[in-house]
This record gives sequence, structure tokens and C-alpha cells, in this order.
Amino acid sequence: MRLRVLGTAAGGGVPQWNCACPGCAGARANPGWRRRHASLAVEGHIVNATPDIADQIEACEWLRPGPDPRQTPVAGVILTDAELDHTLGLPRLREAGELEIIATPVVRGALTRWLRLDDVLSPYTGLRWRDLPQDDAVPLAGGVRVQAVPVSGKRPRYAAGDGPASGWVVALRLTDPATGGTCLYAPSLGIWSAEWEKAAAEADCVIVDGTFWDDEEPRRTGISSRTATEMGHLPVEATAGRLARLPGRCLYTHLNNTNPLVDPDAPQHKRLAELGVETAADGMVIEL
Repeated sequence: MRLRVLGTAAGGGVPQWNCACPGCAGARANPGWRRRHASLAVEGHIVNATPDIADQIEACEWLRPGPDPRQTPVAGVILTDAELDHTLGLPRLREAGELEIIATPVVRGALTRWLRLDDVLSPYTGLRWRDLPQDDAVPLAGGVRVQAVPVSGKRPRYAAGDGPASGWVVALRLTDPATGGTCLYAPSLGIWSAEWEKAAAEADCVIVDGTFWDDEEPRRTGISSRTATEMGHLPVEATAGRLARLPGRCLYTHLNNTNPLVDPDAPQHKRLAELGVETAADGMVIEL
């Protein structure tokens, strides 16, 4: 199984267009700090359709079109949730002859009811929805299989109070039957449940929510009146020690622009390295 990290930033990217925090200012002065929205390529499937999706496809050689003029290896999109930073890229794919979207039923319902995705895109392309189950695995092109692991009931703001409590945010368990390799991808992690811990302990690679370094970061930096946990993201300080005890390789993704980890020279990188935990980088390839 071949994975390409297409992006590692939280909503807004690094830098964010309307932000002059130290992370964003540093990214404007140092191109190496820049991060696109968190996404992952799994062979021909893209996990989450971010606002950067067109550039992310161009940056990944195995997703570029050809040799025929309108031939593309992009087989579809898998969604971990219905948040805008993970779905706004879907209209960018409207030139496709048909677009496959794999999502939980509640995520599909939010996108079709509140964002009217079917109505908006149907004049351009056909949407083919596939359910993302928790009790079974869906086969993808190339033989890889994907299954949902619930991690949070957090709804996007536009769908607050709508629908059932479960299925809103999931991690993806990606398995290659040919090699036995398993990756657990969770750009958003609201709770450290027993089900999550079991899935993480069985994975060869865990790529997980690193939105905020500590719980008070959103309030301290002035971007929110809520803590990281209240915003639906377990902070790095709360998860790093737990990740260090897992047998597989562990990497953080979905970094907010306020997170000190966006600075490659921040001392927090050394603290993670001492635990054997990494920060994922845009463009890195992982083979399992």
C-alpha cells in the first residue's frame, strides 16, 4: 500500500489568508513552513477534498492525468467528515465524467441537505455515493480496503443539531490484504476511546490529529473562546505519550497555524522525537 501525504494543515492552511500570527508570518517569510490542507492519497483515492485539491493532485505524480487528454487516475474521494475544509474541493472535481464519494450516511446527508451538493454538481458530473461502514471494509482500486472507526460526534457548524449523534467524524482504517499493512488516518480526534485505542494498537502506521499543541492554545492565541478539546481536537500534549506506547509508526497531521510545530526549529519537535513520534510533512510517501 502506497500513501502520499498531500497536506498537513488544519482549516485555513499555513499561512491562512487573514492571519498574521507567528506561524503564518513565518510561512510567508519561509516557504518551507508552508502547509496545504490535510489530505492523503491512497493509490488512486484522495482522502478529503480540500480547497487545495487541484494543487495537491498536480504535486503527486501518480495522480496527474494522462496519457489520454481526459484520462485521470483519480478514482474517487473518501471523506472523514463533512467539515468545509474537507469538502470544499469537491466542486473543483466537477470536470470528472463521474465522481465517486465514499462517506458515512450522516456525512452524505449533511452534504446533500445543507450544501445541496447533488443539486449543485449534477449539471456538471454524476456523483456516485458509496457508504463507508464501521462493521465492514470497502474495497478500493488496487485492492486496498477502507473501514470507518468512529472518533467524534462533532457536527460542522452549518449542520448543528441535525441528524444522529454518530458517524459525523471517523478515522479511516486502510488495509492492504496483499502485504498485511495497515494505516489508521484520523485528522480529527475528539476522544481517545477504547475502540480507537484498539484500532491504533493494531496499525502499522497512525497518522493523527495534531491541530493544537496544548488545550489552551486556541484561547491563548485569541482564535477561539473554546479550548482545543471543546473544539473537538485532543491536543498533542494529551496524546503524544499514548502514541509513544503504540507499536506502529505515529505521525501528527492537521496542524493549525497557531501550533508551534509549524516552525521546523521549534523545541516541541525535539520533545516528540524523544518519544519516537513524528510530524508528517507535505509530500512524504509511506509504503506499507
